[in-house]
Amino acid sequence: MLLHVMARGKIARSPEADLVARYEKRLTWPVKLTELPEIGGKIPDPQTPYKAVLLDERGKALSSEKFAEILGRWRDDGMRETRFVLGAADGHSEEERREADLLLAFGPATWPHLLARAMLMEQLYRATSILAGHPYHRAG
Repeated sequence: MLLHVMARGKIARSPEADLVARYEKRLTWPVKLTELPEIGGKIPDPQTPYKAVLLDERGKALSSEKFAEILGRWRDDGMRETRFVLGAADGHSEEERREADLLLAFGPATWPHLLARAMLMEQLYRATSILAGHPYHRAG
């Protein structure tokens, strides 16, 4: 299953970009990173069937194990792609929230956009490690 991270805004050269690249290299599942302008831009057509996850401060805060369980179930159900969408500064529209398969939050705090992208990549790596039975997820 393709893990497709779609984010508004450019990450450029930064410590957060280094973290994203580090976890991108470690992931054994196919991963694609798409950067979109703050407004508009061509959103690539998904591989179907697919699921859409919006990172949203009003979403569910899941444990790493629960997140891994959801990804594993979607993979086993034949999903070809899971899209993880990080919105622009104003977040997501109500319509986008309603259409999403999961609203995901990294706790009740609001995180800087670039840090949230790095945190997502780490959680994707952790989840896939859990599903593979790798000890990374216990190491912190």
